[in-house]
Amino acid sequence: MQSQVEGIVIRTMPYGETNKIVTLFTREAGKITCMARGAKKPASRLAAITQVFTHGTFSIYKGKGMGTLQAGDPLESLRHIREDIMSTAYASYVTELIDRLTEQDEPQSTIFEILYQALHAIDDGYDPEAITLFVEWKMLQVAGLTPTLHQCANCGSTEGEFAFSFQELGFLCHRCFHIDPYIIRLSPALVKLIRTFYFVPIERVGSLTLKKESKSLLKQIVRTIYEEKAGIRLKSRKFLEQLERTPEFLPEKEELPKDE
Repeated sequence: MQSQVEGIVIRTMPYGETNKIVTLFTREAGKITCMARGAKKPASRLAAITQVFTHGTFSIYKGKGMGTLQAGDPLESLRHIREDIMSTAYASYVTELIDRLTEQDEPQSTIFEILYQALHAIDDGYDPEAITLFVEWKMLQVAGLTPTLHQCANCGSTEGEFAFSFQELGFLCHRCFHIDPYIIRLSPALVKLIRTFYFVPIERVGSLTLKKESKSLLKQIVRTIYEEKAGIRLKSRKFLEQLERTPEFLPEKEELPKDE
């Protein structure tokens, strides 16, 4: 059976001398994996369309077992991601997270939209660290994790000072701080940022500029949730952390406006 899908290449793996196994996240069918025969040959018509982060339309023949990628037309190559090491690293983290949290052949148009918008925002030059944070907070629900962020996880209060509790998986108000000795105290601005990342669509988050300290704390919280509650630690995170520890090897960027 032949099908035509719109998708983004999220992972490739060499298979034999000349072939690739390609994982696409598609608008119509969710995550699908197919064989791209001859795609490792430079002259192959499948060579360009099977590069990671390529957004295109794909023609797939599905019989028994794995489908075969027969043809594809690029819609966008998102090549700016591949030309910048930090953009590549963050985009790789985003695609690995989505790959890890989704099953094969389950239509999930909302997740396709998150992936599409995140990669386009990174390609357009928005802060890749902020975009990645957005994806991490948004994908918590897909991992079966639903933190209480609209009110206190203990008493339900919506007013007062708040902290994050891993024990309660959500915010605690100042009246309930005593129930968890390991809370992370949050400024009102950080409470608002977490709610923004979790609840607000990415097109309204893209141009947000954040202080380094804010990003560091939000990253610490969300990655601890993934590790402690879902046992998820991504391979691409190690490379990201190496890059973040060695900023002297990266091109200088202009200072961003402060968020607080």
